[in-house]
Amino acid sequence: MYLLGEMVGALFFGRLSDKLGRKKLFVITLAVYLIGSGLTAFTLGNSAFWIGFLYLTRFISGMGIGGEYAAINSAIDELIPAKYRGRVDIAVNGTYWAGAIIGTLGTYIFLNQLDPGWSWRIAFLLGPVLGLVIIFVRRHLPESPRWQVMHGHEAEAEETITLIEHEVEQGGRQLPRVDDDRAIGLKPAENIGYFALARVLFREYPSRAVYGATLMITQSFLYNAIFFTYTLVLGNFYDVDSSQAPLFLIAFAVGNLAGPLTLGHLFDTVGRKKMIAGTYILSGVLLAITAFLFQADVLNALTQTIAWCIIFYFASAGASSAYLTVSEIFPQEVRAKAIAVFFALAQCFGALGPVIYGALIGEGESRGPLFYGYLLGAGVMAVGGLVAAFLGVSAEGKSLEDVATPLAARNAAPRRPSTRAEGAARPR
Repeated sequence: MYLLGEMVGALFFGRLSDKLGRKKLFVITLAVYLIGSGLTAFTLGNSAFWIGFLYLTRFISGMGIGGEYAAINSAIDELIPAKYRGRVDIAVNGTYWAGAIIGTLGTYIFLNQLDPGWSWRIAFLLGPVLGLVIIFVRRHLPESPRWQVMHGHEAEAEETITLIEHEVEQGGRQLPRVDDDRAIGLKPAENIGYFALARVLFREYPSRAVYGATLMITQSFLYNAIFFTYTLVLGNFYDVDSSQAPLFLIAFAVGNLAGPLTLGHLFDTVGRKKMIAGTYILSGVLLAITAFLFQADVLNALTQTIAWCIIFYFASAGASSAYLTVSEIFPQEVRAKAIAVFFALAQCFGALGPVIYGALIGEGESRGPLFYGYLLGAGVMAVGGLVAAFLGVSAEGKSLEDVATPLAARNAAPRRPSTRAEGAARPR
């Protein structure tokens, strides 16, 4: 139900984000998640009513998280300067794992120190408590001026830009003047639904649609397959007690957090195509090596966890760049909805991962099936890397309008021939 909620939430709030604005959805989606998570803690029994209540609250929580991805990624890309857009977006997406560390640590402490009847409830309430602080911070973020001008709010957009420029200059930095010949004439955006979105994606941007879908699907499959079954691997193959499993998951999450934070700047300097292809392919190669070590029975719980930390140090940066990619290679008018569609599509395939790998793990009687499962995951990531190498878009250092010209653009000033030659503005 949580996964279904993510898909529904992404599609529902993705459309609202393009319609109502990024700032409003910043608060709404997080509030929906907090309400769902908090209500889950008040499940009071195991009757049919309370099981239905549990399913409903997990569905609500999932809706909030699904909407978060669409609202946050579109807002980040529209507010952050092109020079830093890659590292900031990747770092923000990577902080998911900071939350995973806090949540898993809280679960470990509560489950081992408190009565089981209360510990899981407190764990579910931990998120809402932290979330209230985040909502307070988000209320002070500005609306995207790109969204404002696209919806006919020119005066508000000017005010937002003036506010941002003033804060930057107050910090001692002088902003360079933007050449007038880079101006683009716009008319207020029309309401584009999901059927119209499909035409935009697959008729005007077919290779980018394939590229974005591939990156999102491959990373989702790998992550869901490995992360959500690792407790089974620890218990069935390494005899790790379930009460100690959270400690290994915390280490796993640390590796995932470190990758985006330390590698993110390279996506702006080395470049998108090289780094995305490199992180995907390298994580696939490392996973294949780990698969052979696992099959040879030379790993234990600690060394396998170390291997996961190394693999997902690179894979996490690559996965975060997938969200960056789908949020910057499509026009302004459909940005949030495009993120939502690719997120929902990725979750459909990602849901297969735990099912397949859970069956391969079984009772841990044989390593062979899971060995081939790990090789499958390695191949999936390699495919994502190869697609990035051939279809990737060099978006580093370029404005979003250079990467994908808004659909509402009119009387656009002629651009330098090199801009078109670089493939930054022309749909592919």
